[in-house]
Amino acid sequence: MKKISQHSKKSSYNRDTNIQYFHVEKNDTLLNFLFQTFPEKSKTTVKSYLSHKQVAVNKTVCSQFDHPLQPGDSVAVNFDRNFSELKHPMLKLVYEDDYFVVVNKANGLLTVATDLEKNKTAFRIVSDYVKSQHPRNHIFVLHRLDKDTSGLLVFAKSPEIQSEMQRNWERAVTDRKYVAVIEGRPEKMSGELTSYLCENKAFKVYSSPTNQGQFARTRYQIIKAGKQYSLVELELGTGRKNQIRVHMSEIGHSIAGDKKYGAKSNPIKRIALHAFKLAFIHPITKEELSFSTPIPKSFQALVG
Repeated sequence: MKKISQHSKKSSYNRDTNIQYFHVEKNDTLLNFLFQTFPEKSKTTVKSYLSHKQVAVNKTVCSQFDHPLQPGDSVAVNFDRNFSELKHPMLKLVYEDDYFVVVNKANGLLTVATDLEKNKTAFRIVSDYVKSQHPRNHIFVLHRLDKDTSGLLVFAKSPEIQSEMQRNWERAVTDRKYVAVIEGRPEKMSGELTSYLCENKAFKVYSSPTNQGQFARTRYQIIKAGKQYSLVELELGTGRKNQIRVHMSEIGHSIAGDKKYGAKSNPIKRIALHAFKLAFIHPITKEELSFSTPIPKSFQALVG
């Protein structure tokens, strides 16, 4: 994964943050790296950043002077206050820079609020986290994961970045893959599924027989097949609501645990769908950022 390069210059996209991010290019110790990065500051000031927990290495707060750095590491310095850490049982911080926050969401957590649930959301948790760094910080939704789907989720840190990413989403996102456990085994090891999706009054999505609605494309590849279930990789050609769940259901291989879309079993007490790969072109640096998470062990156990 490419790391963000140094962002020492302020940008119109970065009005509220007092954090700067730096890219490590050679082996070094943390204190020496900071001395080299801030030659205009006194050594006492630089050391105080460490002792006051204002420095993070690869998203983890670090106060150890001789902490070893390697090429590719990311160092962040908060000039105003000590770093808060994102600690929540249903959300793990994967990546953060001046413009984005990427997290790994657990199943059972909403992305954004609904009429029935206002507080227990990924948006609220991440929003509280960035506000703890600076009260004027905000986050903005770029995409969503269903409550029962786990995996990678990215938020923007400004409305300008949100607008630019959403306007160019199809071009900006270079890779977006899911892994799922489905019931049975498709006849073909791989394939492409297309349809036009509509939503009924009960909020259930279905494929329109008259090609009305939003066009959706899903590609699948069987990773491993067991006796009752198959582990499949799914690539989104489009990003429609419940798209993967509908497409797998309509070929007779519902995602395990997805009773809404026809599943007959619920072996791991959740919908077996996980967003495990995400890559996009950074609108500021023009670098490709690529993220991945392990396939859940519970998924692998179902196919032996």
